Amino acid sequence: MSDPHQNSLQGMAIMSGAMLILPTMDAIAKYMATFEAMSPGQVTFYRFFFQIACTLPILFALFGLKALSAKRPWMNLLRGVLHGAASLLFFVAVKYMPLADVFAIYFVEPFMLTAMSALFLGEKVGWRRWMAIVIGFGGAMIVIQPSYEIFGLKALLPVACAFLFSLYLFLNRAIGEADSPLTMQTMAGIGGTAFMAAALLVGSSSGNADFAVSLPSSGLGLVLLLALGSISGYAHMLVVRAFRLAPLSLLAPFQYFEIISATVLGYALFNDFPSFSKWIGIFIIVASGLFIIWRERLTAQLLKST
Repeated sequence: MSDPHQNSLQGMAIMSGAMLILPTMDAIAKYMATFEAMSPGQVTFYRFFFQIACTLPILFALFGLKALSAKRPWMNLLRGVLHGAASLLFFVAVKYMPLADVFAIYFVEPFMLTAMSALFLGEKVGWRRWMAIVIGFGGAMIVIQPSYEIFGLKALLPVACAFLFSLYLFLNRAIGEADSPLTMQTMAGIGGTAFMAAALLVGSSSGNADFAVSLPSSGLGLVLLLALGSISGYAHMLVVRAFRLAPLSLLAPFQYFEIISATVLGYALFNDFPSFSKWIGIFIIVASGLFIIWRERLTAQLLKST
């Protein structure tokens, strides 16, 4: 019999590692846009395409064609479309903005997901968590305000990304356990690739530079895109593994580890570092998010004890 305590420790270790690794994807996207002159739309397409190319052979080898036999295929494909659209907005944002700023604003996503759960799933959210949501959005405004003065409406892209990704997570809850995580991830990858192929076709035909179609211009660019797909596929598998070992309420705070590696990568590669006022906003966002997670965990414990 497995030890629940040991499983939780393993889950936390895997989750923290995955969260420190995942911002590497966004650093690669920013590098490709900055130094390889590749459009965010094209980078996003390669992100999903190479994810499937890296993971699908292994999935077929382990599970055969049943890896694609989803009970709710259209909802899983929709998840992929939402994930693709969210990734596109995020990659456009990191092209123009510092990595840490984008991540800080993006972390309004837990607040949006909590609000959606209350409004559409009827989950009980008390006044303390509603207050934390309001305060968290206030922290986001502290980060957005100076970025808006410099980047204009592009500073709002991480907010739109957070909204789409919260819808993606909301569908995860709505689907429940109808399909395995492996099948859900594979179908979502197919949906994301198809969506980005269509977005590239429409965007490039309209002359939008952020959707310009291109091949990698160097061997390094090709290696980085392969790494982008591999990190996307395997790091998210680590997240799935972590959630099988430990409960959501225990692992959720580790999402904020992404700000650490995003700040380090942004400074090391692009000489970007948040200002003092932005650090205040980041602190408010993280503190509000951790409070919501703590309240949800406390509520769950109270329900179990009654």
